[in-house]
Amino acid sequence: MRDLLKGKRILVVEDDYFIAADMARVLQRDGMIVIGPVGSVAEANDTLGTHAPDAAILDIELGSKTSYRLADRLIGENVPVLFVTGYDGWHLPEPYVSQPRLTKPTGDEELVSVLHSMMKDGRC
Repeated sequence: MRDLLKGKRILVVEDDYFIAADMARVLQRDGMIVIGPVGSVAEANDTLGTHAPDAAILDIELGSKTSYRLADRLIGENVPVLFVTGYDGWHLPEPYVSQPRLTKPTGDEELVSVLHSMMKDGRC
């Protein structure tokens, strides 16, 4: 399972240091290249100027802002997006309901499994 993910560049946008560090550790352990983690939409947009991710993991609420516009940009550039959030699915606006989503806290294997499924489905 992990071979499909090896070498994939994953943008991590998460404003909680500990969650971001845990995600980065899991992704790197399984051979993925972590872009970031970054803690804001502005940082993510700056990072995208110099790095092209194969997929992105986005927290929805980043301080007082949401990552929806960033998600729009990434999806428009054919970069698959996985939302990792504390929100239930009913909270998502209609355009994002079909995006893969994990509810915090998420387990390491669950995170890798969803990324793997995205890869198999041709999303990344």
